[in-house]
Amino acid sequence: MAVKLTTTKDQTNFIKCLVYGDSGIGKTTLAKTCPKPLIISSEKKMMSLKNEKIPVALIEDHNDLADVLEKIKNDKKFANFETIVLDSVSDIAETILQYFQKNPKDGNNHAQAPYGWMLDALNPLLKEFRDLPDKHIYVVAKVKRQKDGFTEIDTWMPSAPGKQLGPNLPYLFDYVFAMRKGVTQKGKEYRYLQTDADIQWIAKGTKELNAIEEPHLGKLFNKILNNNKE
Repeated sequence: MAVKLTTTKDQTNFIKCLVYGDSGIGKTTLAKTCPKPLIISSEKKMMSLKNEKIPVALIEDHNDLADVLEKIKNDKKFANFETIVLDSVSDIAETILQYFQKNPKDGNNHAQAPYGWMLDALNPLLKEFRDLPDKHIYVVAKVKRQKDGFTEIDTWMPSAPGKQLGPNLPYLFDYVFAMRKGVTQKGKEYRYLQTDADIQWIAKGTKELNAIEEPHLGKLFNKILNNNKE
């Protein structure tokens, strides 16, 4: 196989990010701040975007997810989408898990449990979505709260079915943001994206980003890309 050479600069034209947080905090609503988004979802209810006209591809299993990926790669009707939104990877994983629980004969290795089949089906697809060369990727995940048995400190991290997928998600993406809620001195609530890790929250960004950013992915994408051009 011929080796294809590129540069790190060529690989930074599009942003691949994961955002996790509590239910109802606004992760789905973030999709409307992305450039020309297409949402891929296994959920039929998207009340937070009921006043928007964002295209949604509904999937029922991993085969549907693979079909959408193929269309994004090869169908000219999908060429105008600039951001692919997986909302959420946690629910998509749960949907695929339920598929294999109902259809165990479709598992590629009968020595595994449905969780293993789910991972085998979903992980390669996630990597293919991440590696799409001409699209931003925004992946939504639920949050898991965990208490350290030694320090008794609560920590928060992306959540998904099983023991492997959730902890592995931050390693798949260049940027991981925690969507959180704050309160001003006057008692007014606001949302923000945490872009830098601390003792309780997993996150990773770049030095160009503030530790706390406005929850607007289009602005964040531009900020990152403009800094990369310098």
